[in-house]
Amino acid sequence: MDRVRVELGERSYDILIGRGLLERAAEFLAPLNLGKNGIIITDSSVEPLYAEKLKAALAGYSITVLTVPAGEASKSLRQANRLFEKLPRLKLDRKSFVIALGGGVVGDLAGFVAAAYLRGIHFIQIPTSLLAQVDSSIGGKVGVNLPLGKNLVGAFYQPRLVLADVGLLHSLPERELRAGFAEVIKYGAIDDAKFFGWLEENYRRVLKLDGLEETVRRCCEIKADVVAGDERESGRRAILNFGHTIGHAMEALSDYVGLLHGEAISIGMCCAARLSVKRAGLPAGDAKRIEKLIKASGLPTRIGQGYELANLRSAMSVDKKAVGGRLRFVLLEKLGKAVVSEAVTDGDIEEVLNECR
Repeated sequence: MDRVRVELGERSYDILIGRGLLERAAEFLAPLNLGKNGIIITDSSVEPLYAEKLKAALAGYSITVLTVPAGEASKSLRQANRLFEKLPRLKLDRKSFVIALGGGVVGDLAGFVAAAYLRGIHFIQIPTSLLAQVDSSIGGKVGVNLPLGKNLVGAFYQPRLVLADVGLLHSLPERELRAGFAEVIKYGAIDDAKFFGWLEENYRRVLKLDGLEETVRRCCEIKADVVAGDERESGRRAILNFGHTIGHAMEALSDYVGLLHGEAISIGMCCAARLSVKRAGLPAGDAKRIEKLIKASGLPTRIGQGYELANLRSAMSVDKKAVGGRLRFVLLEKLGKAVVSEAVTDGDIEEVLNECR
């Protein structure tokens, strides 16, 4: 088992990475000094696979399982309210805890519920998707979507613990695994050129579920370092949004149906790489390497039909990085070095969006 520490003073916590961790959950929860009353929030895809196994592993606790429909649509104020209305009957107190058992949607939703209920109760992440294990379960960003944009309602609320059991990834559908791999590519692109090169050589292994431990560990190390230095995204943490400005806009325009988050981010990274060539000095050859790896991993690189330029531009205007109505993009000066830039013009955006169709 590997251990990565997220250093945030009194809010510091461990990310544990390995196999068979789900069955040992009680062992890892014991040092956290939690109450005996907790809930598991999961979704309709994960619940039949792992909820009862986790509940059995936590036999010394009083556990209730709450299940939401699988899919991005559950990451909403409506679904959060449905959960809030159930909690008072469960007699939770300030020492009670919420376990998020699922992918990124469940983690964000459950974390939002934990952050708000009783003004904050303990929160544990047990991510079951590659995307969640390498990215969304770490760093304390929790929240829900609005029809106009992703993650517009939420909070910074750190978990007490993240259990990344890579054995759980064997139940992932292939499309979900590939979508999660998009975030893996992102980490190499923004912070570690050597890791990016390793991915170019080993992406087939990872997509065949070999080399998972080292892949998850390296991504967690990068994110832990970024979050420790900028917990509330006032500076460097924004680089974690490489490809997300355009990707989130596409998700919003699709009503969060039909296009997985990682697929949208893949297209967004291809666009951002081209913008980086224009505005940040990224060598054109490196932009091609990014697009080549994304395509080789079975992920989309082109904007499909139905995404009109004006609609994309309007959807991007609600991006959280925008300041004074002006978009800021995460760009690459070179592989492994990302910056946040306000130098991108409307003309640049239009040109690149057309190139990427």
